[in-house]
Amino acid sequence: MNPLAQRDSQPSSLPGWLLEQAAARPRAVALRHKRLGVWQERSWDALRVEVGALAGALSERGFRPGSTLTLLSNPRPEAVLLALAAQWLGGVAAVLDPRGETAAPDLLAGTPGRDFVFAEGLAEVERVRRAGLRPTFLFYVDPRGLAADPAPELLAYPALLASGGGRVPALLARPAAVAFVFLRRGSDGAVEEQGIAHADLLRQGLALVTGEGLTHREEAFAARAFAASGQARYLLAPWLAAGFCLNFPESLETRDIDRRELGPTLVAGTVETWLRLANLVQERLPAPGTWLRRCIDRGLDPHADGLSRLLGHWLVRRPLRDVLGFTRTRVPLIVGEPLPETSAQFFATLGIVVRNWTEAAEWKAQARSPRAAGPVDGAAPAFERRSLSSAPDVQPV
Repeated sequence: MNPLAQRDSQPSSLPGWLLEQAAARPRAVALRHKRLGVWQERSWDALRVEVGALAGALSERGFRPGSTLTLLSNPRPEAVLLALAAQWLGGVAAVLDPRGETAAPDLLAGTPGRDFVFAEGLAEVERVRRAGLRPTFLFYVDPRGLAADPAPELLAYPALLASGGGRVPALLARPAAVAFVFLRRGSDGAVEEQGIAHADLLRQGLALVTGEGLTHREEAFAARAFAASGQARYLLAPWLAAGFCLNFPESLETRDIDRRELGPTLVAGTVETWLRLANLVQERLPAPGTWLRRCIDRGLDPHADGLSRLLGHWLVRRPLRDVLGFTRTRVPLIVGEPLPETSAQFFATLGIVVRNWTEAAEWKAQARSPRAAGPVDGAAPAFERRSLSSAPDVQPV
């Protein structure tokens, strides 16, 4: 059943959709994360409870509408749930990729969220410190190397979660408020930012849900950091709106193995993601010109005779799709820059027709210097007073 059908009204914020899914399917699996080789599951109702507790804990520490929480983390549930907790309180999540350019000291120093920072583990905490940030609260989830650190600002995620006192604050997220802010270096070397409001995220996310026919039965795979607006638009927002399961690998190093175990139905990535997967398959193929390679190419030829195509499906296409973990994938998406034609044709021969969803975004130079403190008296930072994403509804191409 289409999750958007026969509705008189819809939630207007990302946390609002979390509450909607928790009410509609409380025991359904919402999130799955592999840890120590075992898949751990959380239901929609469990997410509601955890995000509410995190919002209470942040509120106790002075997080207010207009405050910003900076997240320097690989894809993992704690980062997503903390972002939703910040947005629950009317705040903003500034998401940085620890393996990308946004983790550079100058870009990290330019983050608007200097009081509240989530750094995944020791390496990320050290990057925060090297960038000269002195957050009032520095949360982490991986205790290795940090458990004995006496710094007063450090607080482990479990301790933060338990510190809310059981009080769940009122939902303060508003559709026009910025939900996420992203940073990058412009062509002139200056820091640029992009803020995306709840309303914009949901409009574009719901367009994808409708355009691709997504339902709560999807299994999505999140193997990249959420430090790109395309991931927020076309993975996080559709996850909340459609109510499907979002899966996280144990690490980037195990993502291909973990994807093969899951066999996700929905895969959304950038051109870099898809080119890496194309190379992964090419590395498994025999050298061009060998008799075995000629047999494989014959099996992949869409113009071959019926018997060759049938044998090609069972002996070539299906095994290669299994190598990628795409045995069940029905919604392969690329966000932003499209694939080169040769790569798109290669995937098409495997029965994987990658659809392109453009990443409509407006980047603007940072109009302020990095602040030494958070918002005063609940005032919103400059970027929150307007959404930088005012692009029209995105259509699949």
